[in-house]
Amino acid sequence: MPKASPESEGRIHLEREGPLATVVLDHPERRNAISVRMWQELEAACQKLGADPDVRCLVVRGAGEEAFVAGADISEFAEVRASASAERNYGATTGQAIVALAGLEVPTIALIHGFCIGGGVALALSCDLRYASEDAVFAIPAARLGLGYRLEGIQALLHLVGPSRAKEIFFTARRYDAREAREMGLVDGVFPKSELEGEVMSAARRIADNAPLTIRAVKLAVREAYRESGQRDLETVREAVEACFESEDYGEGVRAFLEKRRPQFRGR
Repeated sequence: MPKASPESEGRIHLEREGPLATVVLDHPERRNAISVRMWQELEAACQKLGADPDVRCLVVRGAGEEAFVAGADISEFAEVRASASAERNYGATTGQAIVALAGLEVPTIALIHGFCIGGGVALALSCDLRYASEDAVFAIPAARLGLGYRLEGIQALLHLVGPSRAKEIFFTARRYDAREAREMGLVDGVFPKSELEGEVMSAARRIADNAPLTIRAVKLAVREAYRESGQRDLETVREAVEACFESEDYGEGVRAFLEKRRPQFRGR
């Protein structure tokens, strides 16, 4: 089998505008289906963002107008998911990307339009917030493909929609529209497609204007709250909270409130 060109495998683009970063999943000829190459590039992009102290918020989106992510690239399955052992290697690659995205200290927002299927849902679940356009369509078709689904992916869905809904989504493999996704808690807001980008970027700028250390501490606390009580890293959460009170930003926030002006937070 001839090796696919980098273009046919899709790419990940990382864009910056001041404190805001955007990861673009670019594979429009396959409705942004994620290839192995894209999973690897996504992990690398997240590592780069994690090392950049000037990033305050990340938006994740698909290229074009047709899809957020229409799942994993099925054209690769015969090669990269042909057996249980191959699947383990593939799962390690996808898992590392998901962990890198979910583990970012900065807030992350999924901007979802069109198809959000399978791996697209997994990516969206790895973000802190999810906003969708009215034309968005959601599904996890694992049962139509005979795929096994890892505990981590099921657990992420459970946290948002509960066990009964999670089982329905997997058992039926049916598609859900944006209204249904909003009602079950899968997304945090639904907007007309023409307004979605503006609404998401407005939310991202609002987040970026707030105190980064406070946001980091909250994100850490939420993460640890979902762990089993005996596995929670309470010391790290405590240190993150104390760092807020010891920061220059805390003093700036109090002064700005008393002076009735917008605070200028610096993340220290």
